[in-house]
Amino acid sequence: MISVDNISVQFSGEAIFEKVSFIVNPKDRIGLVGKNGAGKTTLLNVIAGKLEPETGRTVIPSGYSVGYLPQNKISHSALSVYDEAKTAFAEAIALDKERQQLAGLLSDRTDYESEAYLKLCERLTVLEERYNLIGAASMDADLERVLCGLGFLRDELARPLNTFSNGWQMRVELAKILLQKPELILLDEPTNHLDIESIQWLEAYLEDYPGAVILVSHDRTFLDHVTHRTLEISLGKVIDYKASYSDYVLMREERRNAQMAAYSNQQREIAHIENFIERFRYQATKARQVQSRVKMLEKFDIVEIDEHDTTTIHFRFPSAPPSGKVVFEAQQLGKRYDEKEVLRNLEFMIIKKERIAFVGRNGEGKTTLARILVGDLEHSGIIRKGHNVSIGYYSQTPDAMLDPEKSVFQTIDDIAVGDMRTKVKNLLGGFLFAGDALDKKVKVLSGGEKSRLALAKLLLFPVNVLVLDEPTNHLDMRSKDILKSALLQFEGTIIIVSHDRDFLSGLTNRTFEFRNKEIKEHLGDIQEFLDKRKMEYLHELEVAKRAQPEVAKSSSQSKEEYEQRKQKERDRRKVEQQIEKYEKQIIAIETRMAQIDIMLSNPEYHAEHPEDKSIYLEYQQLERQLHETTRLWEELIV
Repeated sequence: MISVDNISVQFSGEAIFEKVSFIVNPKDRIGLVGKNGAGKTTLLNVIAGKLEPETGRTVIPSGYSVGYLPQNKISHSALSVYDEAKTAFAEAIALDKERQQLAGLLSDRTDYESEAYLKLCERLTVLEERYNLIGAASMDADLERVLCGLGFLRDELARPLNTFSNGWQMRVELAKILLQKPELILLDEPTNHLDIESIQWLEAYLEDYPGAVILVSHDRTFLDHVTHRTLEISLGKVIDYKASYSDYVLMREERRNAQMAAYSNQQREIAHIENFIERFRYQATKARQVQSRVKMLEKFDIVEIDEHDTTTIHFRFPSAPPSGKVVFEAQQLGKRYDEKEVLRNLEFMIIKKERIAFVGRNGEGKTTLARILVGDLEHSGIIRKGHNVSIGYYSQTPDAMLDPEKSVFQTIDDIAVGDMRTKVKNLLGGFLFAGDALDKKVKVLSGGEKSRLALAKLLLFPVNVLVLDEPTNHLDMRSKDILKSALLQFEGTIIIVSHDRDFLSGLTNRTFEFRNKEIKEHLGDIQEFLDKRKMEYLHELEVAKRAQPEVAKSSSQSKEEYEQRKQKERDRRKVEQQIEKYEKQIIAIETRMAQIDIMLSNPEYHAEHPEDKSIYLEYQQLERQLHETTRLWEELIV
């Protein structure tokens, strides 16, 4: 059990956290949620011991290990992917080396009954036990399983790590943490570097992980599939909900409604008492009653309503100017990077007002095709742009679209023209840049702030085609919802590269699946695509490339494993439904108990019901129900 005790953190005199406390239990799956800048990454750094708080501490039991994956980490390793990942087994490698040395020494000795020989045997036994305990015997198999699960092909494992992009290097960092199997894993936006298939693999891996997991993610589906507890960070406080993200949203609303109802009732009661005091303050015959009510007011424990930060971005895309019916037409389109062929002989047509999702594993050419469409890459074959087509492009790396030395205001003001020159501050205000934030240099902005600034640039000029490459990376939940709403209202053509299933759902009407250097077109949105492929989440995308078994399984084995997985999923959903049922019962019981508390604190109630004991009996029964329901709920979440 890990304890975060009374943590306070300040940056530049501004409080990020104030006296925050909570417990992390073994096998917890916790999602940290909150708007950009709320302090999620800061809290992870405190727990990981990389940031010292002003007050409080994190108490980690002796022998517990913590693995931390930051949002970005630059690696300069010249080792191969396999060898770099193998550094996660530093302890196992050292143990194995000492084991072999001791075995060699013992084989050369004949003093079997000497004290020195016995000590060597004892040491070898200790080494063997530790070696087996950490699972070192399956080291090679685990390495390949995790690396392939995260999207690497077998023939890529021998390539030097520094020849891969930063996103693929982050996958190796994630693999190292998973292979070390720490008691607590901290993950900061892990899905930003993964494609949908790898996200699905990671979900399954974390589901059975023996330790605790705390993660920051803006992927609703990922949070719902992995977590069963949510910590909301808002205005320097942390509120703990025993629920996954979607249930937390409902519970937060119910909690605030119950608080507001209790607060309103209490305020009415206070006003009634104050009126009585004011009315009879100077009447001697009422002095005792007045003093009684004054003391009653002093004893009131004022109901508090959770503060909620509601600031968020707000914008709409400008009206799309008219374009020709055919927006893009490709013939024999291809792309090579030196000897590596990425796209081959593509033939497709994109029609005005279509909304297309690009999906597939990383490295299959989604970003490459997006860059070809906006005229950013040379290629073979033909790509024709339609009449009067104007394109707005959002890169998956906002840094590439921004000058790090410019201020936020300069970034927009330098390229604004016409009427927009007078609206720059209003535009930036819609993306939460105001006051001193306008003078911030781009290089000091957070990932979420850079994403918002890059989106703001898209609004400077009317376009009729939007090409968006991973636009939701670094955006908080509310910002993603507003972006999605703005895209649904956009009147032009949309092309989106994304691994965010929840964001894509209902937004697109055509899907381009990238695999084997080609694209396969599917009508309908992402969920219809999944249904047609008869898979729940894109598990089968390029599964042949990553299939691990050296010996093919029989169809009966495969069917049996499939049925076992489905049964496991059914059992999991059944438990989740039961947990949700108990949580709703607990909220209802606590709400009724709060109502009774208000009634019992009202003198007029006692005056009107002097002999009525039923309310006390009901309260006692509610207490018993709360205790029993909480016990049943706790048994399910363990």
